[in-house]
Amino acid sequence: MEHNIYNPEYVKGLFNKMSSSYERINFITSFGFSIRWRRQFLETFKQPNHKVTIIDMLTGMGETWNATKNKLPNSTLIVLDFSDGMLKYAKKKSETKFNNEIILLQQDILNNELPSNHYDFVTCAFGIKTFNDEQLNILAEETKRILRTGGQFSFIEISKPSNRILNSLYGFYLGKIIPILGRLLLGNPEEYKMLWQYTNKFDNAKKATEIFTNAGLQANFISYFYGCATGFYGTKIIPHSLASCKTH
Repeated sequence: MEHNIYNPEYVKGLFNKMSSSYERINFITSFGFSIRWRRQFLETFKQPNHKVTIIDMLTGMGETWNATKNKLPNSTLIVLDFSDGMLKYAKKKSETKFNNEIILLQQDILNNELPSNHYDFVTCAFGIKTFNDEQLNILAEETKRILRTGGQFSFIEISKPSNRILNSLYGFYLGKIIPILGRLLLGNPEEYKMLWQYTNKFDNAKKATEIFTNAGLQANFISYFYGCATGFYGTKIIPHSLASCKTH
């Protein structure tokens, strides 16, 4: 049932089971494009001239940290995930590759204790496919709440290509081949079958873009490599009352 696969405890258990092999599978499922996409989805960010605070939602094993630090080197990077399995590997990565400078938080982004109006940038790579529309609405409101006014955000997700032939090939690859690789790496293909179910239901980021726009954020849809990944980016808009005050 749909409501079961979007249950946070179910999703947490799923990613806990996949944590030992997820980084490799994520690379394979994207034909290696995930590394490039993690760089590309940050390209919309305007370079600040002061130190900034970034939060990487649904950080997983920290696959986006390199790209984030290269794009915004003068930054404090705070990362969040609710999967203790994923964070175990993320903690090790922080210790061995980032001099233990990454701040790790184990929280559910839909029910979090993050401060309001605090972050200059919000990033999220390949995590929102496990959210239904109701949860995406909460995510949009939380993104709006925790961002500073004028703060920027960028999200990216594996998606269903609009091209019918490419979609069929991609669906076969994710739905059939990846579970076989999951069996080889994990011993159980069921968790990796779920990744295609989530992707199939998610379709692309157009609806999420609309949800973020309706929440009062300035959001723009973007497609990568013929729609194999899609996302959205934008800013927390300065309220008209404040903007008019600044001009007087």
